[in-house]
Amino acid sequence: MQNLIFKTVLIIALATFLSCADGREFDMRKNNCTTDISANITFDELDALVQDDVIQIQDDLMLEGYVISSDRAGNFFGVLYLQDALSNPSKGIQLEIDLRESHLWFPEGSKVLVKLKDLYLGKRGSNIRIGSVFSSFGNLSIGRLPSGKVFDHLFVSCDEQGPPEPLITTIPEIEELPSNILVQLDGIEFEEDILDETYAVAQEETERTLLDCEENEITLLNSGYADFQDELLPESNGTLTAILTKDGDTPQLIIRTLEDVNFTEERCPEIITEFTSNQIFISEMADPDNNSSARFVELYNSTSEPLDLNLWTLRRYTNDNTEVSSTIDLSGLIVGPESTLVISPNAAEFELVYGFAPDLGVSTNSPADSNGDDNLELVDPFGTVIDVFGIVGEDGSGTNHEFEDGRAVRNLDILDGNPVYTFSEWTIFNDSGEAGTTDLPQNAPEDFTPGQRE
Repeated sequence: MQNLIFKTVLIIALATFLSCADGREFDMRKNNCTTDISANITFDELDALVQDDVIQIQDDLMLEGYVISSDRAGNFFGVLYLQDALSNPSKGIQLEIDLRESHLWFPEGSKVLVKLKDLYLGKRGSNIRIGSVFSSFGNLSIGRLPSGKVFDHLFVSCDEQGPPEPLITTIPEIEELPSNILVQLDGIEFEEDILDETYAVAQEETERTLLDCEENEITLLNSGYADFQDELLPESNGTLTAILTKDGDTPQLIIRTLEDVNFTEERCPEIITEFTSNQIFISEMADPDNNSSARFVELYNSTSEPLDLNLWTLRRYTNDNTEVSSTIDLSGLIVGPESTLVISPNAAEFELVYGFAPDLGVSTNSPADSNGDDNLELVDPFGTVIDVFGIVGEDGSGTNHEFEDGRAVRNLDILDGNPVYTFSEWTIFNDSGEAGTTDLPQNAPEDFTPGQRE
């Protein structure tokens, strides 16, 4: 009779469980909460205990924090993230535990108390970690607290709880924030090259790159075991809520579920950094008679706005060559309004001679290292020749574009580049005086004005 009653009770209990369960989406387990435990250490004070090596906490310390992670969707495993407040947190920690479905006992937003005595404490970069310990090559490392020990150290408070409020931030600001806190970023999107990819490769931890509209980027880290692993990345722009972690000092984001991804807006407009303008041109070229190492080329921006030279190039045709002999990529340089940009093939010698560093130091035999009979072209990102010095295919010796042992300087009334060499735009000094040029060799530094349009 007793055996029959036991079987009947077991069947009823099993039926009740199955009627409530749907995979992992079943009712939250009802836990006993505690009212008789209070904290006696803060997150900052815990951080102050960190040493270079992993240590075991010996004192009767109790830490109070709020759960911000969840393993409900499988993107977290064996870890709880706690921060020191439901909103505007100043610190967070990573608690390693060997407990599956931890969200049933420690749901997001719940206030928990952590009994720290006998736990181990360590730090990786700015990431505070607590848990058990294991030895690797003689060094102690933080490991997962065994499931049988979890409830000896973690207690849910009976205090009223609520959803944690993410700290609103931006990608540039995120490096200054503490690890292991909940953040929100607006106006971000996945990089275009991966829009046909899923959140993660099956059974592999996968990094996906997020960008803002200024092309600042940050990594989203996804588990290959997450419920949403095979979902395609959204193509639109929007808001992301995630836990901020740091690999060393490198920020990374981890979402809890796809509910943290709210991408419903239009993608960022394309940023066009390439432009063309005929108001940047070659303004001076130098081949000093007394010091060939003090050669330089100067460019001038005649506009009232700074110009970004992304993908612009300066190229040289040596002597009568019709093929480009050498090229300088000007990407990364910005010429200020009504200002010059000076390029030297010997930056150390240039600074010694002229008393200041060039804007760009390049190699010898480059376009900035002409001996006075070569031809130069300034080319925009679209391949259009904006300005020239000399005539490609014609050796400059004995012509009106020779500046050997001298100087070629653009006349001050010239404010635009010219793709056709025009001698009347230039004043040219050399050691021959041929074809209307001035036979007057120039010495550095007194006969040159790098960095000044005069």
